[in-house]
Amino acid sequence: MNKFTVHQGLVAPIDRENVDTDAIIPKQFLKSIRKTGFGQNLFDEWRYLDAGYPGQDASSRKPNPDFSLNLPRYAGASILLARKNFGCGSSREHAPWAIEQFGFRVLIAPSYADIFFNNCFKNGLLPIVLPESVVNQLFDAVLAFPGYQLTVDLERQVVVKPQGEEISFEVQAFRKYCLLNGFDDIGLTLRQREKISVFEAERLATKPWLAHTMLPGA
Repeated sequence: MNKFTVHQGLVAPIDRENVDTDAIIPKQFLKSIRKTGFGQNLFDEWRYLDAGYPGQDASSRKPNPDFSLNLPRYAGASILLARKNFGCGSSREHAPWAIEQFGFRVLIAPSYADIFFNNCFKNGLLPIVLPESVVNQLFDAVLAFPGYQLTVDLERQVVVKPQGEEISFEVQAFRKYCLLNGFDDIGLTLRQREKISVFEAERLATKPWLAHTMLPGA
């Protein structure tokens, strides 16, 4: 996954509490096991007035003009501002896939569902937890100032407002290390590829029958 160091981006708000994963990516889009193509269906039932289904041509659909992510002022946003308990519901990993593929890199909310929170880090998203009072202030600023941007510095663990005011946030050290270096679970494992190769060679030498492959029809 891509490294995360410093990110500056436009902020878009989702002013709803308890947004569950079925709202983030509805169940009918979970049939695919590929990790691509979910961004166009992010918040599908809120973004569109017609019913969505897999393989649908998005250009022929009817956008909901009242939904925040459809407003021109939030086009190209890469920081999602949300309310408490974001990502609750089922533990589908498709939810962070859809958020990331839509173009978001950072989420800011007072709290998240545990499994969703963990899945975000594993897929290159940075979910930041800030006090509800601070999140309320950010909502006010985003609504008051079109084009409102924030800068997120993961190394320093601060969110920087346009005027330069910094808001600190906490992040677990191992998760921070993985994001800074762009390591997902596979990437972490592949750092040990030389040791893995040595182990496999030694195992094959002492237990050659493990390499046996059955012939078709055997």
